[in-house]
Amino acid sequence: MDGSNRMLAAAAAVAAVATAGSLYFSEVLGLIPCTLCWYQRILMYPLVVVIGVAAADGRSDVWRTALPLSSLGVVVAGYHTYIQIAPSTGGTCSGAHGCTAILYPMLGGLLTIPRLSLVAFVLVTVLLASLARRDVRSA
Repeated sequence: MDGSNRMLAAAAAVAAVATAGSLYFSEVLGLIPCTLCWYQRILMYPLVVVIGVAAADGRSDVWRTALPLSSLGVVVAGYHTYIQIAPSTGGTCSGAHGCTAILYPMLGGLLTIPRLSLVAFVLVTVLLASLARRDVRSA
């Protein structure tokens, strides 16, 4: 397995863990996703299939399809994290608890669900950007 395939496999694994985690939070723990959580899911779930198939096929050019999704995911998760940190800034969304609610704090509140999402999107984006850089250099 060359470096590109390892990066694809790692990105697919991160997307799969993020997807499984989001399903665990909602289906097992019963936490109802807010609107921004749904947007993040909409952006993460296809990455599992798109990057997973590309990893199986050894198609490192998948970054062209997946990088826009993961980059937008960074923006949405970043915004969600921001409005949780500073709820008085006026950022709102709808949902059972609102987007500023911290429903399942981990590590003493350091990690929240939107922060976990942000970490996952950043990891996937960095891996895909690395693939893009390799692809552009070799062209």
